[in-house]
Parts: sequence; structure tokens; C-alpha cells
Amino acid sequence: MLPAACLAAGLLLTLLAVLPAFAFGADKEPAKEADILCTHDLHSTLEGYITTRGMQSGAEPVEAGGFARIKTVIDRQRAVNPDTLVLDAGDYPMGTLYQVLYTTEAPEIRMLGRMGFDATTFGNHDFDYGSEALADMFHVAAASGDPRPAFVINNFDLTSQNTGSQMITKALKEYGYSDYVVLQKGDLKVAVTGTLGYDAIDCAPRCELAWLDPIEYTKKTVAKIKENEDVDMIVLLSHCGTNANPKKSEDEIIAKEIPDIDVIISGHSHSVTKEPIVIKNTTIVSAGCYGYYVGNAHFVQNKKGRWEITNWELIETDSSIPEDPETLKEIQAFADQIDETYLKDFGYTANEVVAVNDYSFESVDDMYQIHTEHRLGDLISDAYRYAVNQTPSGMEHYADVGVAPSGTIRDTYYPGEILVADVFGSFSLGSGADGTVGYPLISLYLTGKELRTVAEVDASVSDLMDSARLYMSGLSFSYNPHRMILNKVNDIWISEPLQSDTRSKLDDKKLYRVVTDMYSGLMLESVTNVSKGLLSVVPKKADGTPITDFNEVIIYQADGSELKAWDAIVQYMQSFEKDENGVSRIPEYYSVTHNRKVVDDSRNPVSLFKHPNKFGFAACGLLLLLVLLLILIIRLIVRIRRRKIAKRLKEVIPERVIDVEIIEKDRIEQKEDPADASEAGQNPEHNDNTESTGEEGEHV
Repeated sequence: MLPAACLAAGLLLTLLAVLPAFAFGADKEPAKEADILCTHDLHSTLEGYITTRGMQSGAEPVEAGGFARIKTVIDRQRAVNPDTLVLDAGDYPMGTLYQVLYTTEAPEIRMLGRMGFDATTFGNHDFDYGSEALADMFHVAAASGDPRPAFVINNFDLTSQNTGSQMITKALKEYGYSDYVVLQKGDLKVAVTGTLGYDAIDCAPRCELAWLDPIEYTKKTVAKIKENEDVDMIVLLSHCGTNANPKKSEDEIIAKEIPDIDVIISGHSHSVTKEPIVIKNTTIVSAGCYGYYVGNAHFVQNKKGRWEITNWELIETDSSIPEDPETLKEIQAFADQIDETYLKDFGYTANEVVAVNDYSFESVDDMYQIHTEHRLGDLISDAYRYAVNQTPSGMEHYADVGVAPSGTIRDTYYPGEILVADVFGSFSLGSGADGTVGYPLISLYLTGKELRTVAEVDASVSDLMDSARLYMSGLSFSYNPHRMILNKVNDIWISEPLQSDTRSKLDDKKLYRVVTDMYSGLMLESVTNVSKGLLSVVPKKADGTPITDFNEVIIYQADGSELKAWDAIVQYMQSFEKDENGVSRIPEYYSVTHNRKVVDDSRNPVSLFKHPNKFGFAACGLLLLLVLLLILIIRLIVRIRRRKIAKRLKEVIPERVIDVEIIEKDRIEQKEDPADASEAGQNPEHNDNTESTGEEGEHV
């Protein structure tokens, strides 16, 4: 009996030890996980393209990007996790020739749906063609019958009554939009909302929608989600962007202000987050632009119900990623329409060779980040002057200056053949008054003094707003980065012939004809705002009256058509000397720079103070005033200190001791000069003094 009892007791103890473990294991659920693939700022890059983006400086260009490669990335990830979220943070249109089908075929948003994207939002370039075109795009996408991503936006004003706003709102309702959407992914419920930021709104000069504060209305939307939905995760598709300056980093500000957001997919600034930005419980990620990278994020939910990012990968869509065959066919169906519906009117085809290039031009990133002259900017600004001077108005009054801001240059030219599609891709913005794709060139007149201000915009403002770096033909200047802001320009000259380095003095009072693109004209107000109104110019017509509508100063060709900025570049390249095959070659002139923008890095006082403008004079006057004030303060301090010292001496040293010291000093002086003493004895006045001294002595 004893062995049996011992065995029973042992079994009982074993069960008591094991059962709590089983009970604990039954109660503990495995942590939830989530996978997100993300893109933003795709800019109509349906096809793969040649690029050096994301590579070391000087690297050989490679083919990358394209929706067919992105589709492969999506399919591979969903083979691992079918419940992967695929999200886009806006600006899917505008950037290649596919955008010419924006209003008639809506290829970008339709392809997002076909590729399996779950949701997207607005970007500033959605408004490049105006309200009617944007409305048409949504109507076409809705009527196509294609699967389409949910469209989320939380901060546009539905109460706005202007015609453009009502037009877009009606189209959005037909497409199907909301301030947020809840997506069921396996056992996960994910709420996704979207917002458009202040900087993006400023970059959309043709936008007629009225916008509300992105922070306030995202906060309201998140509160609404928390109140009405039982979700595991909240994701914000933000077209606000990040910035090295914390005060301008809108998405980081949103993360701090709205801690209930779990993930922010951050578009607009074209940022690449090599490492996620984590602010408390909010993760911010960005995957660059043009689909070169697809962001791949893995999250695990912690015990508090918040999400921690455990893996962040930037998947390069280079040639190692095969293109999905079915997606390629769908893209080709759109491509077949481009020549017939758009380029035929210009006399071109997309794959037509414009010129052969033997040189490596700077990247677009260089033009933003490196503040100096760039050969690509020289070429494009020269093209504007050349093409305008071939028009009827140019023959009457040639263009003195051509201006190409960095914010309008969308791609560079690589060695080899430059196709019409490549040139269009380098300036792929907007539409004209004629309703056709492509911003036209415009003409405006500025005084020489205002041209100095234009140079100062580049020298001073473009470090605060790098899309305002200016590349100019016909105008050269030097600037010193160490000089006072708004007074950095040292010298400035005008040069007349194209591809010439001859210079002459700028006449402050003369009106000069300046040519640039329509977008740059529309963005003049933004530059003024960045400088707090201190740097401003008044664009004028030839008669000197202010321009009130830039449509009135569009430049037209001999056949009456608008001179598009991209077409001006094609025409200029076609004018170059031909090779043995009859193809234009980029001239050697553009293999080097030509001192159009000289950086004078000297700290020499002459360089720092020569040729001051009104701000320089004001600063010098203020500095002189401060110096004088400082001198007066120092003198006042010295005087006060002397008085304090004298007062302390009187308090510390008795008055009679001071008198004795004075008497003793006089006696010593008399002993040292007996002649004076002898003369003093014969002097009656001296006798009086002696008596006086005796009286003082008796007093002592």
C-alpha cells in the first residue's frame, strides 16, 4: 500500500505543477503582427527608367523602378503574408509621358488598384492640371470598373462653395472617398486616414480646394476612430513630409501632437528613412520617390497594445527584380496611346532620338543640395532663351534672361541617346491655358535692380527653400555665403549671346525681358513669403505695367500654339551641330561650368562688405549705432565705477589724514626747490600763504 500511495501522491504533485502552466498558456495569446509595404511620390513612373538615384556619387546609371517591378515586390510579400497592407502616400501622378492620359485614362490610380494597393491620398501634384482635370480623372477611374484603392483625406473643407471645389467633391463622391477607412487584414483591423500638409498646399498654386489645418483635423479624425471603431492599428498616409529643421518637419510634429497614431507613411519631401523615425509610440517611415524603393515594415504589438517596428527594409526595384509580365502588358496598352493622343500634335514620337550626349550631368538631387552653378541648369535655361528668340515675340524683343528653378527640373540627362520621353521627363509639370499637358513659357519684365533681387533669392532664400535654387541664362553673379542674409550677392553681370561668357554691367533702371515657365511665375508669391516679404519683385509687361494674370504673358509660336517648356528644350537640342548620322550632339560647352554662379567663400572684409544693398546699408547703420551705443555704455560704466571708488575712499580714509598727506607733499616740494622757497620769502603774497599754512599746522 505504501508504494501505491507514494505513486499517487507523486502524480498529484506533478498535475498540480503542470496545470497552472497549461492554464497560463491557454490565456496568453500570441502577439499580433503586421506587415506594411509603402510607396509615395511615384510621379507616373509606370515604366522603368535609367537612374543613379540612391547610389554613390559618380555611380554608373542603372535601370530601376516601374510598376511591373513594384507588382513583383507586392506579390512576393503577399506570398509570405497574404494580409500585408499596401499603401501609397500621394503624388502618384505627374512625372512622365503617361500623365498626358491623366484626364482620359487615369492610368496611375487605375494601375495602383490593379497592383493591389489598399489605399492612397492626395499629393500636391494632383492639382497641376486644375480642378476640372482632377475631377475628370476621378470620374474615369470610377467608371473603369478596375479595382481601385480606397481614397482617404481628412482635411479638405467640404463647405467650400467655389466651383472648382464643388467639382472635385462631386467626383470624389462618385469615386468613393472618406476621411478614413477600416481595412480587415486577417485578424487585424487597421484604420487608415490621410492628410495634406502646409508645404504641399503651398506647392499647389492651381488648387481650388479649401484646406483645413492638417494637425487639428487629423487629431479629430483619430479621435473619431477611437470613439467609433474597435481597431488594432491607426495609420496616417501623410503628404506633409519630414525636414532636417524640426520646426518644418510636419510629420514629426504630427507624431508629437497626436500620439494615438501608430504609423505615419510620410510623403511629399521625397525623404528616404534609412532608419525609422520613432517618436514615443509612433513610427514614421519614408521610401523616397519614383518607386526606386518600396518600403517594407514589420510591426509587433506589445502588451500595451502599441506597435513596435521590428524590421524596416528599403527594397530596391533594380534589374534584380523581374518585371511582372501581365503588368507590363497593361502598361503597354496605355503607352500605345501617348504618341497618337499627345505627341503627334508636336510632330514627335516618344522614342524619337533628340540628341546624343557624351557628358554626365548633375543629378536632380545635386541641384537641390549643392548650392552652386550646375551644367544641367545652364542647358535648360539656355534652351528657354533660344526657343523664345525663335518666336515672333522673341524676334521683336529677344529674351535677356532665362530662369530655370531647381523645383521644376524633374530629371537629368544621362550619357547616350536622349529621347523625347527623356526630355519630357525632365520638365513634366502642369498644363497651359490651352488645356494641353505641359506648362508653357511666359515672358515678364524686371528692372536691373529687381534682377539683383532675383539673384539674392538664390543666394539667400534657396538655403531655406531649396526648390528656389535658380539656374540662369544671360545673368551671372557671385555671392558670399558668409555675408549677411538678404545681402549675400557681391557682383552681378548681364551676358547677351547664348553659349558666350562675355559680360556687361547691369543697368538698375533698364527693363529686361525674362523668360521662365508658368509654374515659376505662379510660385513667386511663395518665395516672397519665405523671405517675409523682404525680397519681392513685381513682374511687369513690356510697357512696365504689373502682370495680374500670367495667362496674358504666355509665349506663343508662329503657328499660334503655346511654347511648352519641355518642347523648348527639344528645339534647342535639335539646333545643335549634327554628327555623321544627322543626329544632334550636346556641345562641349556644356561639359564645364561658366562662372554664372560663383561662390566667393572669402572672409576678407572687402568681400564681406562691398556693394551692399539696402539691407546691407541698413545693417551697417545698425552696426554703427550699436558700436556708438556700446561706447556710451562703457563710458557710463567707467564713470559710475570711478564715483563708487571715490566714495569708498572717503568712507575708508579719514579726512584729516588726507590733509596731512597734502601738507607733507607741499613741504617736500619746497625742500626740493630752495630757489623757489627764497623767492617765496621775498614775496608778500607768499608770506600770507605761510601764515595760512601755520594756521593749518596749528589746527593739526
